Amino acid sequence: GDSRKLAAQFYLREMTVLKVMFTGIVTAATLIFLASSFELLDFNRVWVNPTYLAPGIVGGLIMGVGFIIGGFCPGTSVVAASTLKIDGIFFLLGVGFGVFFFGESVQNFEDFFYSTSMGRFTIPEWLGLPYGVVLLLLVLMALAMFKGAEISEAYFGRGRRLSEIRLLPALNPATLAAAVLLLLALVVALKGQPTIEDRWNWIANEKEPLLKNREVYVDPAEVVELKKDIGVRVEIIDLRSEADFNLFHISESRRIDATTANEADFVRPLLAASDNTVIFLVSNGEETATEVWRRLKAQGVVNLYIVEGGINGWLERYPLPECLARRKVKAVGEELAYEFSYSVGERNPSAHPFIPRIDEMPDCVRNQIENADSPVKATYYEPETEHILPEKKVKLTKKTVAKGGCG
Repeated sequence: GDSRKLAAQFYLREMTVLKVMFTGIVTAATLIFLASSFELLDFNRVWVNPTYLAPGIVGGLIMGVGFIIGGFCPGTSVVAASTLKIDGIFFLLGVGFGVFFFGESVQNFEDFFYSTSMGRFTIPEWLGLPYGVVLLLLVLMALAMFKGAEISEAYFGRGRRLSEIRLLPALNPATLAAAVLLLLALVVALKGQPTIEDRWNWIANEKEPLLKNREVYVDPAEVVELKKDIGVRVEIIDLRSEADFNLFHISESRRIDATTANEADFVRPLLAASDNTVIFLVSNGEETATEVWRRLKAQGVVNLYIVEGGINGWLERYPLPECLARRKVKAVGEELAYEFSYSVGERNPSAHPFIPRIDEMPDCVRNQIENADSPVKATYYEPETEHILPEKKVKLTKKTVAKGGCG
């Protein structure tokens, strides 16, 4: 609560704040990932503040300058104000005014405020290193900073010469505690973190019944209804081969390889998706989509469903003209159950029954129309998209958020 003591760290005379903050950081980090290594904690369920790189840097600089000038951060100003320190009270009033001014003016720079979004982004993902290795490096860095802080305090704060300063750590309780912390970080690095398969096993008893009872398999007609709802953001992820995707795919869907579901760069945006986002997985049948559903659920993705019957089921619900796609006599598992005359992609009404519009007319359909009455034209251009839905299965789940930090 003393602004002189707090601001002194910027003059390298008093490093208490740095030591307290980094002690909290490395202790919490070590215990979190130690618990995760021994499968006592699922780190995917721990809230990590989303990263907005550019506004985060600007905000950090503003707060840092304010800290130097005022001698407080928001949290410490509350401590000072509660003990009736005049500078703490004025700083706290300034914080309140700043919050009000920001709220009234943010619309003028809102694009920048939400720019460079990286979602849940961590240092291990940035460096491409295992969490345990990064933790070990973090602890080593913190211990080196602690020793550097003690040297700085002795040299700048107490005016001692370098020859008078002890450079090696003394044998005392603090050194022993640091050694224990380093040992625990080493255990985390050697043991590693749970795999996706491990994480699925933790939740299998809870989630497997959803598959068995088909609670997450959604009729294509419900997908269409959700696509029409302007209050819901629908994302369709196609897990098929590029060849099958080019033959036919649902409009506005995106294709990935099934193995991509294990990659942090792919999962991160799904974890950061808004609460009104529904994610659908689709393959030719249901087998591949079900396996990817398990993997993504194990990584904490919410509002995740599977298109019932896959693309084969979709084409049964919204069929293509037989001159474009004829159903095979027999199709097994994840095999596409239709033989296509040529690739149609999403340029056909069956791919976008949620957006009624006239597409380019395939030659085979044009020939049918020229030699038939208007019902044939209506059948192709205005396919029947209204279906009596069974009980709706999609239930939006809000993410649980718990935040903390300085101020």
